[in-house]
Amino acid sequence: MKINSRFSSNIFRAYDIRGAYPREINEEIAYKVGLAFAEFVKKEKRNIRKLDVLIGRDNRPSSPALFKRAARGIMDGGVNVVSLGVCTAPMFYFASQYYKFDDAGLMITASHLSRRYNGFKLSREVPSPIDSQTGLAEIKKMVIGGEGARLRPSNKGKLIKKNILDEYVKFVLKELSSKKLVPLRVVIDTGNAPTGLVIPRIFKKTRIRTFHIFSKLNSDFPNRALDCTKARNLKGLKKEVLKRKADLGVAFDGDGDRIVFLDEKGTFVSPSVIAALAASLILRKNPGEKIIYTPNQSRIVEEAIKENKGKAVMGRVGHSNIKQKMKKDDILFGAEYSSHYYLRSHYFCESPFFVLFKILEELSGTKKRLSELTKPFQKYYHSGEINLKIENKKGALRALENRFRRGKISKIDGLRVDFPDWWFNIRPSHTEAVVRLVVEAKSRLLMEGKKKELIRLIAPFSF
Repeated sequence: MKINSRFSSNIFRAYDIRGAYPREINEEIAYKVGLAFAEFVKKEKRNIRKLDVLIGRDNRPSSPALFKRAARGIMDGGVNVVSLGVCTAPMFYFASQYYKFDDAGLMITASHLSRRYNGFKLSREVPSPIDSQTGLAEIKKMVIGGEGARLRPSNKGKLIKKNILDEYVKFVLKELSSKKLVPLRVVIDTGNAPTGLVIPRIFKKTRIRTFHIFSKLNSDFPNRALDCTKARNLKGLKKEVLKRKADLGVAFDGDGDRIVFLDEKGTFVSPSVIAALAASLILRKNPGEKIIYTPNQSRIVEEAIKENKGKAVMGRVGHSNIKQKMKKDDILFGAEYSSHYYLRSHYFCESPFFVLFKILEELSGTKKRLSELTKPFQKYYHSGEINLKIENKKGALRALENRFRRGKISKIDGLRVDFPDWWFNIRPSHTEAVVRLVVEAKSRLLMEGKKKELIRLIAPFSF
């Protein structure tokens, strides 16, 4: 399949390469990406020695074929491939640091998107992500121009296979005080995706009673959509929580780097509420530490950090931005509205089990229900993220800044304006002709009114 500029702009996103298989992402693209990535890595490392690229993949139908061709491209480029096989994204990041395979990495996944999509997350000196500002644009040029093919060496790389599951489980369990746990009942939904490989091993030696649904890997993903952040996709989990009279339910997305929670009533708990709860628990033993959050999260997150003697740091949305900021400023913990949670001791990468363990320990120690633990953090009414198609993004942001200039203005990521009783954040998408709007207020009536007002103000800048 021939690549043209329009086609390439569709698959090269701000933080990764992603598209529909096989129309946009296919074996030919995978090979070219592998070859270009090998050349990029050699330039970065100045070709001092034989280099290794770590590769993991999810269990989508297209992942095995894309792995074979991407790996071939990398090896034809003179770089070794260390294959982890099917794994989660957190396992991939762990392996890079624990085993010192930190030259570069490539994770084959489309995360929470449906099975018909696939893609590549690239890293240099894993786990530092490569985005459009740190190398992805250069790799795009090589893929389009075929530079990698022209520079192909005669000394090819080799394939090395690595099994990391046992060591990963040991690493994750270091964060768990198992003696503090009581026999809680937990329903876990892994959506037929790779986290299903990990769950039995992690909870085998704990007192937690788990009910694991959709546990077997199945590339058809027949039971639910891979996006676990939408309550409508968790009907099976809710049903099982109520049936089992469980203490809570949790679900993971397609590559295992997002975790969401249902309380004992089967009610979906906002990621901002989970972030605020986690921050308060972490800061008990770590007062004065920095915790990073994003402008689209509830005000309760910042309040919880400050009330528990932590230092609140607002950062830009996106795993690439969060990881770079955490590493640069030595930040202990990070949380995004997208249900990603990051931890310094996990190499500043996604750490869903750490958050789960913290909540299980608190439930065990307090004998409270999850709904009781989260109730103090449910002070505000949050709209959720609203995507609005728009042509003139800059014009819309300027108009809103001028209209609400009396508020407290932040431009860390798009535009956030705070007033005593409400606030909003509007961020331009880097890959689509849309803006993402979030509104929060102290009452539902105020939130709904301000949401309608903002949408009306943005309308003249739409298509």
